[in-house]
Amino acid sequence: MVNQKSMKKNKTYKTTRAALYTGAAALMALTPQLRAQPSSDALINKLEQKGVLTAEEAKELREESRQDFNNNFTNSFDKAFGKITGMPDWVTGYKLYGDFRGRYDKMSTDNPGTQTLSAADRDRLRYRLRVGLQVNMKDDLQVGFRLGSGDATGVGTQSSAGSPLSNNSTLQDNGTKKFIYVDAAYGKWTAINDGVWMLAATIGKMDQPFQASYMLFDPDYTPEGAAVQSSYKINDKHSLALNGAAFVLDEVAASARDPFMYGAQLIWNANWTPKIASSLGVSAFDIVNREALGLSGGANPPNINAGGVPNVNQGNTRDRFGDLVYNYNPIVVSASATYTLDTFPLYKGKFPIKLAGEYMNNPGAPDHNEGAWAGMTFGKSGKRGTWDVSYRYQYLEADAWYDELVDDDNIAFYSNTTTALAKNSFIGGTNIKGHLIKFNYSITDALTFSLTTYINDLIKPSLNSGVLGEPRNDAIHVMADVMWKF
Repeated sequence: MVNQKSMKKNKTYKTTRAALYTGAAALMALTPQLRAQPSSDALINKLEQKGVLTAEEAKELREESRQDFNNNFTNSFDKAFGKITGMPDWVTGYKLYGDFRGRYDKMSTDNPGTQTLSAADRDRLRYRLRVGLQVNMKDDLQVGFRLGSGDATGVGTQSSAGSPLSNNSTLQDNGTKKFIYVDAAYGKWTAINDGVWMLAATIGKMDQPFQASYMLFDPDYTPEGAAVQSSYKINDKHSLALNGAAFVLDEVAASARDPFMYGAQLIWNANWTPKIASSLGVSAFDIVNREALGLSGGANPPNINAGGVPNVNQGNTRDRFGDLVYNYNPIVVSASATYTLDTFPLYKGKFPIKLAGEYMNNPGAPDHNEGAWAGMTFGKSGKRGTWDVSYRYQYLEADAWYDELVDDDNIAFYSNTTTALAKNSFIGGTNIKGHLIKFNYSITDALTFSLTTYINDLIKPSLNSGVLGEPRNDAIHVMADVMWKF
């Protein structure tokens, strides 16, 4: 009798349990997709509390519910996104972004000959506009492009092309219409991204893939070619990054010896404590077929009208035809250390203090082949009410690196040159030493004010032809910016 009652009770329990399972499944099926996951979890928790489900059974049912929810939500979102945008179902999202910057730009010098020269102290009002679109697709694919403003270089075989080192447009010529150029256009595939390893490949015209300072690459320089970026997370505190690239510097129609730049970089990033972080990196670069980069364009016999690349900067040793004399294959070592304070006066949030530096040596030149900088940054702008102030001293010798890639705002005054470049002018590039002081304040998340000052001189002075006294090549470059970003 006892056994019959026990069997009946067990049968009733199983029947009730099966009914509850069925009811739970029905409720989850009837619940709208965006609310299904919270509702199903609550029901499973209640069944577990009542003893209908064991802890293990509840865990399995939650996992199945979450998987079904994620799959259904993803499929529903993809279908809705495709209907709204008219894009194919493999497009999962897109991002429209950009910025506008207004600038007051002043350059001055104490050169005693500027009063009789055409290029004395100079004031300009300028703007920069950039608008881009990033499209994300299934299988971790991405395509992007960005348009940017800019003035035409007016030199070389493509005189209407924009400067490779600047998106600034100068307010001039009675309100003439300004140029818009392709600033970036690329395809990217992130083949691996599992939280430990990351491997991504990019082709086209892209943002700089190397973690490098302005001593190596101007911040507006967007190289063209192919790049591979990878990283490995050793543990929660340490990671490695490895970057490599091959970039086209020019295409020479009459030769198969086009100039290229190759580069590789290894960086060790460490977060020792919540307050202390560091970074140590080593990079190597190489420019091949440099003869096609000069003013003659590698023509044989040399022909000054052959063009070469636009000459925006100056500093490298060149021959009488304006062609490069030495090779450029530098080794670069960089390091930084950051300490973060919990609070700081007149600053919202945690306050980072960063000490950083970089050293470069180019074995492709016999002398004047070194470059270095060191500096400190206090704070970090970007969010409403945050700010940063930084100081850097840089010493970049003439043949440490190819002068057409470095920061073009880091200028000195050339009173006389021995090449076909502009004379009596403020020019950036190599062969420059000096100070950089910068202040940024984010008025809102979208609006930032910046004040930048370069105080420089040439390392090897330029001859000051026709002017009595010692030549002066010093220059002060002040830029006051207001930038809107979206």
